[in-house]
Amino acid sequence: MIRISDKHNCCGCSACVQICPKQSITCEYDRQGFFYPIVNEATCINCGLCEKVCPVLNHSTAKLPLEVYAALNINPDIRRNSSSGGIFTNLGEWVITQGGVVFGASYDDKWLVEHTCVESVEGLIKLMGSKYLQSRIGNSYIHVRQFLESGRIVLFTGTPCQVAGLKRFLRKEYDNLITVDIVCHGTPSPLVWQKYLEHILGEKYSNIIKNITFRDKSTGWKKYSFVVHGNDTIERITSESATGTILFSETLDKNLFMQSFLKNLSIRPSCTQCPAKSGRSGSDITLGDFWGIGNVHPEWDDDKGTSLVLINSNKGKSLLFSCAESLSLLATNYHVALKGNPSIKFSSRASKYSSKFWECFYSSGFAEVPVIIRKCRPSILKKCKSLFIYYYRAVCKRIISK
Repeated sequence: MIRISDKHNCCGCSACVQICPKQSITCEYDRQGFFYPIVNEATCINCGLCEKVCPVLNHSTAKLPLEVYAALNINPDIRRNSSSGGIFTNLGEWVITQGGVVFGASYDDKWLVEHTCVESVEGLIKLMGSKYLQSRIGNSYIHVRQFLESGRIVLFTGTPCQVAGLKRFLRKEYDNLITVDIVCHGTPSPLVWQKYLEHILGEKYSNIIKNITFRDKSTGWKKYSFVVHGNDTIERITSESATGTILFSETLDKNLFMQSFLKNLSIRPSCTQCPAKSGRSGSDITLGDFWGIGNVHPEWDDDKGTSLVLINSNKGKSLLFSCAESLSLLATNYHVALKGNPSIKFSSRASKYSSKFWECFYSSGFAEVPVIIRKCRPSILKKCKSLFIYYYRAVCKRIISK
């Protein structure tokens, strides 16, 4: 029977909820806005399935990818509207043209994130783009199994822990299942997200929003912006910076929600000891941003977005090369990828200011958050120390090479 005494030991994948034959497990939100399984002991039959499918209790073995690529969607419009290089769309289109279905994260009517499936190329639009929230899986694993057993190809995309949860839930391999996870920094609180939208747009925010883009590239791929779009009939809220239907726009370095997330102030406790990194999720492909591409392949660095693609299985390689006509590929290696994307292997570190963040958040919402974020910034002394170490190592490498 699943009992969560330490919240670091639950990643929220919901595999236990969906596997229960008596539907004795439900998810409830805690004070921080994260959901956790609760068992109804009166109806539980102690079959143990919930524990068998838990990716936290059943770690897989870490493994290196078979191949690593930098990749771009050759369609400039798709690439421009994607968070990175637009490779998810290539994969999804191919699966749908083969009569398959694609599962991914989509906004609901409250602008929270839930998993859903689409069966048309047009439907892929709502699954595109990064959404820095933990999606509600719902009954997606059950629906995936139904599609698989009917013989259809299924492309399931999600965080590493969600893919690991699906694989545990299915308890056997399917030739017609392709799984894609992402290079994941962690998942911030849905409650913090809701309060943030209220902070910038008011309590009735859900009625005026048309779309939200976490990674708008109008300011570049490296220095992306957070943008909220509204309906044409809605009066603009930030008139000094907004044009057209933009309700709110802010660069990454100024955005309170993104900074609280990236500083590890609002992430789920389990994200500081992720059970599914380093290939442990069992995914066929891992997608991310190829940060640092300009350092190794400057000809690919146009600041419009370049995808990092880790091929983890032959099935994943087959899918990628089935889309070869609609993308550009450049072979690279794992160590180059890891240098710019340490989240492939390493969990996010817990912030020593996290408790203070939640204390301030409970008492005054986002009013005190900027103060906490400033405290997380490295001091001048630390910056100098880091620069010294960087240049010291660079000099040593040159001496050794000579």
